[in-house]
Amino acid sequence: MTTSGRSELAVPGPFDEAFLADLPYSPEVLFFDELLELDAEQRLVRCRMPTSEDMLLTRSQRAHPVRHPRHVAGAVMVHATGMLGFVHAYHLLGLRHHEGWIGYGTHLHSAVFRKLVQPGEPIIATCRAIKQRLGAERHFVRYAFEFRHEGQICYQSEQSAVWMRVAEGQAPSAEL
Repeated sequence: MTTSGRSELAVPGPFDEAFLADLPYSPEVLFFDELLELDAEQRLVRCRMPTSEDMLLTRSQRAHPVRHPRHVAGAVMVHATGMLGFVHAYHLLGLRHHEGWIGYGTHLHSAVFRKLVQPGEPIIATCRAIKQRLGAERHFVRYAFEFRHEGQICYQSEQSAVWMRVAEGQAPSAEL
């Protein structure tokens, strides 16, 4: 059971309207179009990330076929980890933005770009909570991320985030 009393897991497939409405960002920068797997026991979520030449930052590249081929920008992948953390918090921890929960990345412990991802085939992105300290109003989670493109690892990282419940009319603490 999750911290807010939700025990049922979403069915893999496209994200539902309730999830999209609860995002703290516009759905256009979610970057994922489908939930592929939820495993509460393994604390794992897996999503599909389409890649195209029209992606944010990718479309702005001054591409050269040899010196600077068009690719999914690393900044997009780092942002996607935050969105994947939100997928994890929403579906496995039961945290809802509209109920006052918000998360912020606090540490990027390691990040490795292993392959230049040229647009076309989707990235399969996995997020697993490797440590969790869950409280009534604040959760600390350390995540392991693995992104695969065409079967090969293209990005790996370990990152930490804090999730906190913010009361109506109260700003999140500047100190994370």
